[in-house]
Amino acid sequence: AWDNKPPLLYIVYAIFNGDQFYVRALSLIFGLFSVTAFYFLAKKLFGENKEQSKIAMWSAGIFAFLFAIPFMEGNIANSENFMLLLIIFSGFLILSEKLNPKILLISGLILGIAFLFKIVAIFDFTAFAVFIIISKIDLPKRDLLNLNLLKKIFNLLAPFVLGFAIPILITAFFFIGPQFKYFFQATFLQNVGYVGWGNKLIIPQGYMILKLILLAGFTTYLLIKKDKFSKTLLFIIIWFAFSLFNTFFSQRPYTHYLLVLLPSFSLLVGLFLFEKKYKPQLAVFFIISLIFICLGFKFSGKTLSYYQNFASFIIGSKSVREYREFFDRRTPIDYEIATYIKSKTSTEDEIFIWGNNAQIYKMTDKLPPGRYAVTYHIT
Repeated sequence: AWDNKPPLLYIVYAIFNGDQFYVRALSLIFGLFSVTAFYFLAKKLFGENKEQSKIAMWSAGIFAFLFAIPFMEGNIANSENFMLLLIIFSGFLILSEKLNPKILLISGLILGIAFLFKIVAIFDFTAFAVFIIISKIDLPKRDLLNLNLLKKIFNLLAPFVLGFAIPILITAFFFIGPQFKYFFQATFLQNVGYVGWGNKLIIPQGYMILKLILLAGFTTYLLIKKDKFSKTLLFIIIWFAFSLFNTFFSQRPYTHYLLVLLPSFSLLVGLFLFEKKYKPQLAVFFIISLIFICLGFKFSGKTLSYYQNFASFIIGSKSVREYREFFDRRTPIDYEIATYIKSKTSTEDEIFIWGNNAQIYKMTDKLPPGRYAVTYHIT
């Protein structure tokens, strides 16, 4: 099967034969470890004494609460659910006091695996790379592009980049042959069209260019003024800026996109409690970011009604058809089609569906005849 994502999420679903209970149970395990890893990351950033541990606990509490409730769709086993643990653990390693090439290699490797769940992990990789440069290299006030500086940056980041590339190269090697172009198109090139759809502003990718300019300007400012800020502030602010860009990358209002912002957002709340010097500036930065998030995302009002629908079905006040119609008016039709196909075919028969309801293949225990399961991919 081919889609506009790397293959790791599909492998996870394939291992459990697409069973939602088991996939979500695995997501729960990843979530529990994510909360644990996040707490230790927060402690590393804010410190170990009693007062600092309270700040770490507050941040971890906010992270756990927002991740657990259905508000951000953390209850759905999407790529983001599995990526978070890997990204947080990579960030924890980046903050090691003895940041040597081996640690950088492992940290990059972990992010490379996260990338194989969804390509937006590249933004966490870039954020951490920027932080490594800022924290480990004395940058000149002028001439940021001189050859000696570029060599230093290359030598410093080489293990990190190599680690990140290894899982991707192994995956690409698996597809070597006539099918490689399909893998490359599905994983990388299709995302250009997908992202471009919502990013048009006067010209194709106009919004994307504007967002990149803002991000580059903000990063440059931090590079120039880095001596004024603590290591903790720089790490959180850089990560938050890149994560904010990440959530608006495709310019689509899918709520689960906010999950990749959740770790740095929770740390930003902790930073407001931790940082005494820049509290007013952080408050303004936080409020502006929150306004952008609220304007950019359509938070579903359906969450409570999911449980109401379930309760109505259990007590018998809704029929099976009415229960299914709640999710989508076409859902009962899919069930009827699947029932019809199963009654008219044997286990050896194959089917081909010209439509975007690939779930019928699953409901009839059939596989699509080609590598694409839905019409819009074939088109």
